[in-house]
Amino acid sequence: MTAVSCFESSSGMHLSFFFFFDLSFLSVVQVPTNMYNKDPDIVNGVYWSEALNKVFVENFERDPTLIWQYFGSAKGFFRQYPGVKWHPDEHGVIGFDCRNRKWYIQAATSPKDVVILVDVSGSMKGLRLTIARQTVSSILDTLGDDDFFNIIAYNQEIHYVEPCLNGTLVRADRTNKDHFREHLDKLFAKGIGLLGEALTEAFSILNDFNQTGRGSVCSQAIMLVTDGATEMYDDVFEKYNWPERKVRIFPYLIGRESAFADNLKWMACANKGYFSQISTLADVQENVMRYLHVMSRPKVIDHEHDTVWTEAYVDSAVSPSLTTTVAMPVFSTKNETKNQGILLGVVGTDIPLQELMKLIPKHMLGIHGYVFAITNNGYILTHPDLRPLYQEGQKRRKPNYSSVDLSEVEWEDKDYILRNAMVNRRTGTFSMEVKRTVDRGRRVLKMHNDYYYTDINGTPFSVGVALSRGHGKYFFRGNVSMEAGLRDLEQPDVALADEWTYCNTEEKHEHRHLSQIQAIKLYMMGRRPHLKCDRELIQEVLFDAVVTAPLKSYWNSLALNKSENSDKGVEIVFLGTRTGLSRTKLFVPTDQDFLTAEDKEGVFNADHFPLWYKRAAEQVPGTFVYSIPFSTGMLNTGLRLHSSLLSSIHSSVCLSVCLSVCPSIHPSIPPSMSQRSRSKTMMVPCDTEYPAFVSERTIKETTGNIECDGCLRSFVIQQIPSTNLFMVVVDNKCDCSMLSSLTYASSLKCDRLKLQKDRKKPESCHPFHPEENAMECGSASRLSSRLAAILLPLLAATISR
Repeated sequence: MTAVSCFESSSGMHLSFFFFFDLSFLSVVQVPTNMYNKDPDIVNGVYWSEALNKVFVENFERDPTLIWQYFGSAKGFFRQYPGVKWHPDEHGVIGFDCRNRKWYIQAATSPKDVVILVDVSGSMKGLRLTIARQTVSSILDTLGDDDFFNIIAYNQEIHYVEPCLNGTLVRADRTNKDHFREHLDKLFAKGIGLLGEALTEAFSILNDFNQTGRGSVCSQAIMLVTDGATEMYDDVFEKYNWPERKVRIFPYLIGRESAFADNLKWMACANKGYFSQISTLADVQENVMRYLHVMSRPKVIDHEHDTVWTEAYVDSAVSPSLTTTVAMPVFSTKNETKNQGILLGVVGTDIPLQELMKLIPKHMLGIHGYVFAITNNGYILTHPDLRPLYQEGQKRRKPNYSSVDLSEVEWEDKDYILRNAMVNRRTGTFSMEVKRTVDRGRRVLKMHNDYYYTDINGTPFSVGVALSRGHGKYFFRGNVSMEAGLRDLEQPDVALADEWTYCNTEEKHEHRHLSQIQAIKLYMMGRRPHLKCDRELIQEVLFDAVVTAPLKSYWNSLALNKSENSDKGVEIVFLGTRTGLSRTKLFVPTDQDFLTAEDKEGVFNADHFPLWYKRAAEQVPGTFVYSIPFSTGMLNTGLRLHSSLLSSIHSSVCLSVCLSVCPSIHPSIPPSMSQRSRSKTMMVPCDTEYPAFVSERTIKETTGNIECDGCLRSFVIQQIPSTNLFMVVVDNKCDCSMLSSLTYASSLKCDRLKLQKDRKKPESCHPFHPEENAMECGSASRLSSRLAAILLPLLAATISR
């Protein structure tokens, strides 16, 4: 059959290319709006990349779990399999450019230290300064977590854009890049530009930082954003960069004038860089991208297919779920162009982290056990406390969600013992007392965790397992007949954990339509011998199904009693077991989402047991746990307890938690009130310290007084036997309605920016290559004969070294 590979761009051009294989397997080519889709290089690339369709299909047939496969071209087009229709935004623009995605940049280039010099002399006023800001912002987009940078503005003086980072570099994570972007708007143009002093400062920073062993310890570059240079500053380069030329120079000439183009191009060519001229805002991105091709040349000439793995991220243009990408460069192998180091693009595939979580044997970890993984920089790849969205189901992501450090969630690890061991890819164990929050931080459980960790071979990741002492040590195991187990498992009131893997139904196409219960039945009956199943877990879940089956008749008797007293009684009953099996009986219709797929906290999940299961496990055996849902309505109808009253029968626990964001609100406004007007609340990074209370079961009754504005209010608290409830009696002669507010303590931003936690540098590094053609260094109108006479002997001498 004939299949069509669609070539689509937002400007309306549609080309069709024909290839012969099954029609259901299509790839689609996307071209960014800011690119000319009739460019011969793009059309050519689309034609020859058609051959990838066959590779994509074969890969998918071998491994159906491959969600996306794609090729990002160095020319800017993006071929994706399976194909989807790309929709422009409200402005009619498709802004997706594969070349500024982290997976592309990491695969195409080696880690780098970068100093960005921005000319803020008087001639840069107006549109030129606007273009300069956008150029710097686009350069920041091309930096990843393994890169380090700083930005210096210069006129007759040197101005660090972030003054507290004088003379150093910081990691190019999203937090730091966003911080610097805020400062770009504060730049203004005046005075004269002394480029020599700025270049000297940049070379000094790179040299000093490299000698400390910090930073990338690989490639180095200076990005120069200016509207001109009156001289070549060869004395500066001779002192700091020649003959090795370890630091590449990338000048960006802002504006249409070409009077100083020769000087700037000479700097690029003499220092293995690339010269670009940017006349309009529309020119910015394409011109900035060119430096990546230069930085990739050594890797391409070495023919190194380095495989890279990205941190966890969400790219809504490709996939809405938390994902890591595996990518590698694709380059020309023609001998005649070898010294040019021609990068064709980057090929990659996405691995949804949710699919990895399904492989974790959650039933073996215990109620509070969990698995987590981090990157070589210490950032969380997956962790139960990593919540990248403001609310489940919303697309609005939290700032800095992809650069949350392990120490921010395992915050009891004050000395970074666990974090640093995992970053350095060690294998070992660690234990500590922890305060684990549940129910989205509303409740606190105190426990002792044992951690086991090791590295994941072939990746920059390390994985850890946390096991809570006192749980999972003993479990029931019994033998039941297969017929009885399957019969009870197929009852309508029985369900299995939706995100647990009892049988791997994703590995082969013919199994993908099967539910877990269907797969278990076929596997146990021997009708699908190729299914890969966890026999031990299946035997345990069959045992649980048989043992809990008598509850069905008991619940039916309750239902009969309910029909006679329809105005009161039980509405729903449910049961859960360690194997992920649950039984549910609904007595009356309800519109609540409890125990449904929408109730993420109330069902067995890939990374946690249900909340009600956890709370019951922590309760004294033989007692009941009563749960009153938290809601904004409780502010008006619920019982308010003053903190001093609570502390009389609860032990106080002060949690100091580093959060990605918190509301910037007036201290006198309770947080629950501020959530109602979220659209008016600005979200800012902060550290939040707030009190929590843990019930002290040894205290059965207590009395006391509360002073409220000079009025003394008495209270009595008594524990209700066999429950987690307390009866509270308070006299009403005083008004104590004012709620205590939370204190939001702003972090010392400068200290946080300067903090350099341990990280593991990538093993691959290709800073330069002796066969590299340094004459491919950009385009100016013409190099004057005088400059050419100076440059050519210099290049000949340095290339021969």
